[in-house]
Amino acid sequence: MLIKIGFDIELGVTAPTALIYMLQVHPSRAADIADGEHITITPPLHTDHYRDAFDNHCARVQVPVGVSSVRLRNEAVVFDTGWADPVDLGAMEHMPADLPVETLPFLLPSRYCEVDSELLQFAWNTFGQVPKGWPLAQAICDYVHQQLRFDYQRARATRTALEAWRERVGVCRDFTHLAITLCRCMNIPARYVTGYLGDIGIPPVPYPMDFSAWFEVYLGERWYTFDARHNTPRIGRITIARGRDAADVPITMIFGENTLQRFEVTTDEVV
Repeated sequence: MLIKIGFDIELGVTAPTALIYMLQVHPSRAADIADGEHITITPPLHTDHYRDAFDNHCARVQVPVGVSSVRLRNEAVVFDTGWADPVDLGAMEHMPADLPVETLPFLLPSRYCEVDSELLQFAWNTFGQVPKGWPLAQAICDYVHQQLRFDYQRARATRTALEAWRERVGVCRDFTHLAITLCRCMNIPARYVTGYLGDIGIPPVPYPMDFSAWFEVYLGERWYTFDARHNTPRIGRITIARGRDAADVPITMIFGENTLQRFEVTTDEVV
């Protein structure tokens, strides 16, 4: 399967500044990109490329005096197997003492995932008797899917997992943060993922295309994909970045006053 991806994002600025973006496909999918990505910046500006601590592609754009807006565009075609997210009902949970050390940061509290809150006791009260491993991760995913109501109009960039749990509403990042937090409360490493997820293999949804958020949990000596927003295996996920939560993987970040003037995302199967 071939999937056409891309974006067209324009940000207005009022002063010289720097812009960081995480918009390239994750290095783990680099071999699947046909003819590379074609990122353009208008006007052409000096850009430094680097990898962060989670091996995500990042870039810093220097915005000088006299520039009032920066437009980022990209298009690419990505090969995908067309397989749905793998399911392994027998995937076992690891005791914290037996986990690979590189997974341990994904057990700890982070900016949007308050493991050290009332959610900790709630998680053990609610899920303490659920069989460990895949059944526990799926029970958490089921709970979050049922607990939160999806509503674009109620999106809020500062909403944490605890606030989403209390408010019972959110968008995909809120579903993801709450599920991650509950998994960490139950000693399952969980990490945040952002990327492309189009309406492939499902009826079209009545929302504008956007980047999506889901999460991965470490079971049975590997990372598995879960999605509390949709709560069903999906086809065509293309990862952009991974981190502890959304704070680690901002699509764009400008160090100063700015306005979003254009935001378009493309994720379509090539037929």
